[in-house]
Amino acid sequence: MTSTEKVKQAITHFVEGGDLSDLEILNKVLHPDFCVASYGFMGTSGVTLIDKHQYLANIRDGIFGGMARKMTIEIMDVSENIAMVKLRLESSENDFVFYNSLVLDIDNEWKLIHNLAVVKSKKDLST
Repeated sequence: MTSTEKVKQAITHFVEGGDLSDLEILNKVLHPDFCVASYGFMGTSGVTLIDKHQYLANIRDGIFGGMARKMTIEIMDVSENIAMVKLRLESSENDFVFYNSLVLDIDNEWKLIHNLAVVKSKKDLST
């Protein structure tokens, strides 16, 4: 499997793990230093940062995740041991744009280390 295929697999696992609220899948694909950065997250003002521990707790507690999303990879750029992927996701309730940074970790597996996220409620779009 090529590096590009392995990055695509890691991204797919990240999305599926969130959709299924599968903490085991997510724990494997998220780097220990994983962080989400989002502006206006869930109605808050400014930038919100969520570390791996809090992200997994939010998935576990049903704060987010648990809903099927259609995934489209718009850009994938792999350079040796780093990668950047731009995703568009669509669920029945939200549209998402993610810019994900990945690193080839010491276990020779691709891990998500950073997720810049824009989430727009479809309710907001219909008003």
